[in-house]
Amino acid sequence: MNSDRIEKEIVIHAPRSRVWQALTDAEKFGQWFGVKLNGSFAPGEPIRGQVTNKGYEHLPFEFTVERMEPEHLFSWRWHPYAIDLTIDYSGEPTTLVVFELEEVADGTRLTVVESGFNALPAARYPAAFRSNTGGWEAQMTRIERYVVETT
Repeated sequence: MNSDRIEKEIVIHAPRSRVWQALTDAEKFGQWFGVKLNGSFAPGEPIRGQVTNKGYEHLPFEFTVERMEPEHLFSWRWHPYAIDLTIDYSGEPTTLVVFELEEVADGTRLTVVESGFNALPAARYPAAFRSNTGGWEAQMTRIERYVVETT
C-alpha cells in the first residue's frame, strides 16, 4: 500500500494572526503560493486563478474551500498535480489539504497535511505524491519567508 498522506511542519516566528492572514487572504496567499486568484476564500466555495510560478504560468489553479476556523484550521480539496491540460480531472477523487496553526513559545507552528492519495488513479499516484511532497516542503519555506518579510 502506498502512503496516503504528506505531512510537513514548520515554526514561523510570527503571531498566529499574521500566519492566518497569509493563509486565508486570497491575495496574500497567492503572493507566497505562486498563484493569482479571482475572489476570496469561503467555505464550500471554489476559487480559481492562474499559476504564476515561472514555467507554469499556462496552468489554471483551482480548489474548493472546506473549512475555515479562524486562526486554527484552513482546509481545501483539489486535484493534485493536475498539470496535463489535455486531461479532464473533474471525475477523479480529490485530496484534502489541511493547515493547522498552533501558538508555541517561538511563534506559530504551522502543519500541513495532504491526504487521500490512495484514491487517485494508480497511474497518477507516483507523480502526484512525489511532486506534492517536494511542493509542500517548498511552500512551507515560502510562507515562512513571506510572513517574516512582510512584517
